[in-house]
Amino acid sequence: MSKEYRTIQEVAGPLMLVRGVDDVAYDELGEIELANGEKRRCKVLEIDDGNALVQLYEVSTGINLESSKVRFLGRSLELGVSEDMLSRVFDGLGRPIDGGPDILPEERRDINGLAMNPAARDYPSEFIQTGVSAIDGLNTLVRGQKLPIFSASGLPHAQLAAQIARQAKVVGTDEPFAVVFAAMGITFEESNFFIESFQETGAIDRAVLFMNLANDPAVERIATPRMALTAAEYLAFEKGMHVLVILTDITNYADALREVSAARKEVPGRRGYPGYMYTDLATLYERAGRQRGRNGSITMIPILSMPEDDKTHPIPDLTGYITEGQIILSRDLYRKGVQPPIDVLPSLSRLKDKGIGDGKTREDHANTMNQLFAAYARGKDAKELMVILGEAALTDIDKLYAKFADEFESKYVSQGYRTDRSIEETLNLGWDLLRILPRTELKRIRDEYLDKYYDR
Repeated sequence: MSKEYRTIQEVAGPLMLVRGVDDVAYDELGEIELANGEKRRCKVLEIDDGNALVQLYEVSTGINLESSKVRFLGRSLELGVSEDMLSRVFDGLGRPIDGGPDILPEERRDINGLAMNPAARDYPSEFIQTGVSAIDGLNTLVRGQKLPIFSASGLPHAQLAAQIARQAKVVGTDEPFAVVFAAMGITFEESNFFIESFQETGAIDRAVLFMNLANDPAVERIATPRMALTAAEYLAFEKGMHVLVILTDITNYADALREVSAARKEVPGRRGYPGYMYTDLATLYERAGRQRGRNGSITMIPILSMPEDDKTHPIPDLTGYITEGQIILSRDLYRKGVQPPIDVLPSLSRLKDKGIGDGKTREDHANTMNQLFAAYARGKDAKELMVILGEAALTDIDKLYAKFADEFESKYVSQGYRTDRSIEETLNLGWDLLRILPRTELKRIRDEYLDKYYDR
């Protein structure tokens, strides 16, 4: 039986100081029992000469220094995992909130996970179809990849996240596929939107949802993505499933990290975020990947809203260093009514070449992708020129490129949040758009593919 301490010295915000403790370790889970028998959870942040500084997972109201007692449980925060988690909704600390029964766990796992040995990692190489042309055709997602979405406040990243979660699949195989969805610091309306969106399409059957609301404590927000990744690791590496993990919104997570760091009076780094934020984000992102000798995989799409639309802000900046590319949403396209407003030119998937081509998507994929990028870039230049000099200044071929850019945005990028396009449809649509240009302009595509697809 663990020892009880009635030596709470002070409570300051989410922190509490307990004096005279022994045999207590960093990150250990504790339980506070109030005078009325109510129990709350906490974890040890630091130990110094028998004094333990602990962080509360719930609010500190009602904790009486005289009559409350603390016991330490000898383990860190754990999640009970089992295949029954599929189709269920949990709060940020892994407790069911969908009205269903508690999970009977097959095992309990530390939510901090174990780092994957770099030598045991397998290179990402298989294509994942999201049904979104701007991603599948141009910034392809590969199984085991970490591909963040950089959004901004007011842009529809929630709709895009729900769409990808509903539609994602591994094409051409019947391997088991699951989605683990973790939302941090979202509003009640957003939480409802995600849950209903999963339920109405039946996607909930292969999904595990973790919901941390904006009014939940900041400490819970720090645990939420770790809960989700622990569930994902179990499904992927124990049950052989291919798991897509969607984390939204990383900005709320980083703000919670800053809040707790400030409460601990740590020296702040850039913009007040803790100096260890890079390391902390890496402990999340690096849990994605594939392992040699294991069937399952974890592919991750973290979503973050860039404060003030600023790509150089610490959160997108550090995320960009750790992950393999980024999908960027554009306010200009959003104002034009493009849905989803994915800006394909600055977006990038560093592993896309590994997941496309003959046997994975189609033999013409790489060529058409390069040609679409080039034509869209030139079309945008032509449109800018038109704004400055007027249409009369453009050559006939420039006008075709400007027309191509408009059609590309309205037909290829803008597909709405309910359209699920197969990779074949996406590639054929690319060819339909390239036929706006004369064949002599398509210098990035091999003649054999032009003969086969352009002249069709």
